Amino acid sequence: MFRKLFRSFFTILGGLIGFEAFELTRYLLAKAGGSAAGSGLTQSEEIWLGVFFVFIFGLIFYRVAPALTRKSRKVADTIESDLQGVSPNALIAGTIGFIAGLVIAYLLTQIYQDVITQKSLYLTVTILIYAVMGFLGAVVGSKKGGELLSMYSAGKKSQQSKNAADENNYGYNAKDKKSQRIPKILDTSVIIDGRILEIMKTGFLEGPIVIPEFVLVELRHIADSSDGLKRNRGRRGLDILNKIQTEYGIEIYNTDSEKALKEIPEVDVKLLKLAQIMKGKVVTNDFNLNKVAVIKGVPVLNINELANALKPMVIPGETMTVSLIKQGKDHSQAIGYLDDGTMIVVEDGRRDIGKTVDINVTSVLQTAAGRMIFGKIK
Repeated sequence: MFRKLFRSFFTILGGLIGFEAFELTRYLLAKAGGSAAGSGLTQSEEIWLGVFFVFIFGLIFYRVAPALTRKSRKVADTIESDLQGVSPNALIAGTIGFIAGLVIAYLLTQIYQDVITQKSLYLTVTILIYAVMGFLGAVVGSKKGGELLSMYSAGKKSQQSKNAADENNYGYNAKDKKSQRIPKILDTSVIIDGRILEIMKTGFLEGPIVIPEFVLVELRHIADSSDGLKRNRGRRGLDILNKIQTEYGIEIYNTDSEKALKEIPEVDVKLLKLAQIMKGKVVTNDFNLNKVAVIKGVPVLNINELANALKPMVIPGETMTVSLIKQGKDHSQAIGYLDDGTMIVVEDGRRDIGKTVDINVTSVLQTAAGRMIFGKIK
């Protein structure tokens, strides 16, 4: 329905333009013939010539209306994508420049108002001047006026920006792309884990912290899960995220402007792609994500590896005190744990399950999942 209305409107517009073209032609014929009274044509000939111009232009506009509709949609999409990268200062300055160009065009039309007596020619020249001056005003205004407004706003907010930067060293903005500050991108598992908040409190994690919007969406889906365990983990992650925002003022990073991420459905793959785009590091405790990141060449900060590195060193031959709580894999083994969660496997300790004993460390096994200590009862 809209296409038919647009095509009808465009056909009528073409007919009007054809009539103006006929008026301009009659005026030029009158000037060429040296007659001030008319074009030298009879009234019947003028009528048929006018009908011919209206019909031809209406037909042309009728035929080009569908193509123009498709082109206008493409132009609208292009303008929308271009405007996403235009600053508000440039838009304001361009609008002011456009208005100034129209004012100048109005002053110019006053110069030849009494010179051009033919209305069609006057209308054509006026429209052309308004279009050119409006375009030039918008271009010059957006280029130069935007710089002036940016300088003014930068001078006004420089002190506020400096104070904000001093208060929040974890915030991420566009300037970090050009600086040496490497963004740290948090994944879902490390937020649910919760230890990232304690690490940030110690100040060991430097640079801007990025929490992608799609990670927040995944957390919300986990929190809404029908599975009770998943639901509790998701709600805990949202609580941790709320504490991070409250204490450090970190905002959720909107990835809508990153066109390369829109066609990627998986969150982990999207996370690694975002890290490549931002030239940042992924903070995680997901073993599989860590392996994939290494393959793709994305730097990773693994919380589990950090925790293992901070565990106290144990050397074979040392003596330790441990509480045995359950049977091990072998029939004679017993299992105990240190305060940091390190598993201790005690040979021939099955009969002492439930007791606290002293053991001699025989060996230490370091794995990707953590560290295991083997020992024997003294």
